[in-house]
Parts: sequence; C-alpha cells; structure tokens
Amino acid sequence: MTDKGQPHWSAVLKKRLADSKQDEKSEEEKQAEVAELFSKYYTEWRGGSNKDQSYKTIPRFYYRLPAEDEVLLQKLREESRAVFLQRKSRELLDNEELQNLWFLLDKHQVPPVTGEEAMINYVAFLQVGEKAGPKCKKFFTARVYAKLLHSDPYGRISIMQFFNYVMRKVWLHQTRIGLSLYDVAGQGYLRESDLENYILELIPTLPQLDGLEKSFYSFYVCTAVRKFFFFLDPLRTGKIKIQDILACSFLDDLLELRDEELSKESQESNWFSAPSALRVYGQYLNLDKDHNGMLSKEELSRYGTATLTSVFLDRVFQECLTYDGEMDYKTYLDFVLALENRKEPAALQYIYKLLDMENRGYLNVFSLNYFFRAIQEQMKLHGQEPVSFQDVKDEIFDMVKPKDPYKITLQDLVNSCQGDTVASILIDLNGFWTYENREVLVANDNDAGNSADMDDT
Repeated sequence: MTDKGQPHWSAVLKKRLADSKQDEKSEEEKQAEVAELFSKYYTEWRGGSNKDQSYKTIPRFYYRLPAEDEVLLQKLREESRAVFLQRKSRELLDNEELQNLWFLLDKHQVPPVTGEEAMINYVAFLQVGEKAGPKCKKFFTARVYAKLLHSDPYGRISIMQFFNYVMRKVWLHQTRIGLSLYDVAGQGYLRESDLENYILELIPTLPQLDGLEKSFYSFYVCTAVRKFFFFLDPLRTGKIKIQDILACSFLDDLLELRDEELSKESQESNWFSAPSALRVYGQYLNLDKDHNGMLSKEELSRYGTATLTSVFLDRVFQECLTYDGEMDYKTYLDFVLALENRKEPAALQYIYKLLDMENRGYLNVFSLNYFFRAIQEQMKLHGQEPVSFQDVKDEIFDMVKPKDPYKITLQDLVNSCQGDTVASILIDLNGFWTYENREVLVANDNDAGNSADMDDT
C-alpha cells in the first residue's frame, strides 16, 4: 500500500497480469497491454499524468544540416537565410532615418551647453525615443543612457556620443549582415575562401585601392586575408567566427581605406593599404633571387637586416609548410606578421613554437643556450667579443619571472610583456645588439631631443 492508502502500482500490475491469463489474447496484445499499464501507473506514481509533461514543451534546439546530396533542402536553407538577412537589413536605420534622428536630438538639447557639446537629459531623451520611430526604440533605454552618463552635474549625456553610439551599432549590424552573406555553411564563421570572396568584392568600394592593377588583386586578397587568419585562427582550423572579425580592429583598418583623404602616415601603418601590400609583396620578390616564386632558406636569410640566425631559419623550414623545402607567399606572410608584431600573443605563439624544439611546452636553459650560441657565432663573424650566455640567461629569467624558475612557458612570456625582447635576443643579432646597447641608444635619443629644443629656442 502507498502512503495515500492506494495499492502500489506494481501490485495492481501483477493483479491485472494474473487476470489476463484467463483471457484468450495473443502474445503481442498482452505485451502491448503490459506496456500501457506500466506507463499509466508509473506516471501516476511520479505525480500524475498532467504534471510530468515538461519534455513536450521544450523547444527544438537542434536542426540537422542537409547532406550534400539533399539539394532541395540545401536550396531551401540558403533561400531562408537570404530572406532572414534581408529582413534584418530592413530593420536597420537608413541614412535618412539617421539624419532625422540627429535633427530630433538637436531639437531636444538641454542647456547649458558644456564646452562645444550639446547635451540632453533623460526626460528629453525619452521624448526623442517616442518620436524617433520603432526602429530606434532599442537605443532609448535606461541601460544605454546610464552607459553614456559620465560626470555631467545635471545628469545629462552628450548628444554626439549617443549618436556615435547608434551609428556604431548600426554599422556593426550592417557589417555582420554583409559578412553573413558570405557564410556559405551558415554556421556563423567564414572559411578562407569565404573571406577572400568578401574582400575581393570589397576592393572596388575602397577609393584608396583604386590604383591597384587587377593582376595584383589575388596577391592583395591573400595578403589581407592572412592577417585575419594569423591572429584570429591561432589553432589553424581554417575558419574564423564572424563575431571575432567584428570584435577586432582589422575590419576598421580595412574599411578605413574608404577615406579618400587618408594621410600617407596612416596608409604606411595600415597593413591593408596599397603601399603596405606592395611593400610586403615587393620584399618577397626581391628575396626570390631565382624567380621561381618560392623562397629557399638562403633567400629568406636576407630578410630585414639579414641578421636572423641560421639556427632559427632552420626551425622555420622544419615547422612551417614548405614545398620541396621552399616557402610560398602565404607561408611567408605568416613569417612576416610574426616578426613585425612580436608583442602580440599570436606572434609570440608562432615564434615560441620554433624555439620549443622538442615540443615540451617550455623552454629550459638548454633551449636558450642552443639558440644563443648562434648569436655568439654571428658576433665573432662581425669581430665582436661574444657576450657570456650565463649573463644573458640570468637577464632573460629576470625579465620573464616564470612560475617555474627553471622553465619558461608561452604564458610566462605573454604575462611578462617582455616576450618580444626575449625573442629578439635569441633569434636576431640586430635585435640582441639593440637590447645590449639600449642605454646608449636612449642617451643618444635624449641628446638629439635636447639639441632640437635648443635649436627651437
């Protein structure tokens, strides 16, 4: 018996089974009846037939992707995604609506003016939100207002800051929709070929790239895409999340080329500019002495100041993708991005993999000595007195301050913010010389600055 005075479900089930023996029923009918009775009494035992139905209300959260041979399903999925993206695009503010929003904000500014900035309080902010239309509703919330509220004594926010916030949000959504159109798999990421198509079709919209010859387009696209994948795909999966593309500054740098008045300095510092792409490709062509479109170790040894050690270059060709022992342009781009951005974690990861010869996940004294010996040999060739490895080893460990006093991990290098210096000391004679003479160089810079000040007076 149960606590409620009712017979236990198992007893009832046994009784029904005993009674069923007298019936003239087939074996299949008996089994079906047993299953039905079990389900009924088990449900009642668990708390009633109407209380355990939550599994029926759980929404479906997994949808199988259509297989390659399911052409109709694939087409249906592509069309539905296109319709969805078009609908999302229509929900965004267009130029005319943004202009109307600016007029409304300007009309509702609240005095006094702070400096040259027009301000608006919360009451006027809500009034503008009511008049701006349904597309703007999501921007006129207490959360957004509080986010932009700083130190105004009247509790107001800057109209310009709010408008820039709206513009940024609209731009992000527009860009996400634009990138999603190239997401062939529809999974929220772009493969290398997807991003190549996106940038190739973007080139005609960037005035700063007007001078590029069409024959150079493929090399430009390769140069641009490698930066995205080098920094955003550290595990080399061959795909990048669209969210990661939007979160980093690379897309801003690329779209900066829409500015027809972009300064020469900005172009030179922008990896995606025409001068920068031509510089990198020109260097590759200059290194390729036999003009076979590939770089051998000997050809790569003349990179930069031609002071990279042969031991380091050996490791580059051991670890990186090569074709018959020679490096192609795409692999060269990874090499350049690593050496030109040694402070970045992705670049340090690239270099660290080369330094960690036995793939143990740490550098010990032997590893450091192995690479620094090549620096000492180069110093002898240049007629310089080699520096003691013990001194350099102590300085490296003092700079990095690893958790284990005998091993340096990649995370130790990143945390120390000295990874670029350590890498330069171990792989590049010029880098080591710069570090060794840092005090002299700083003194010279100070003297030059003082002389310039005296000239001005």
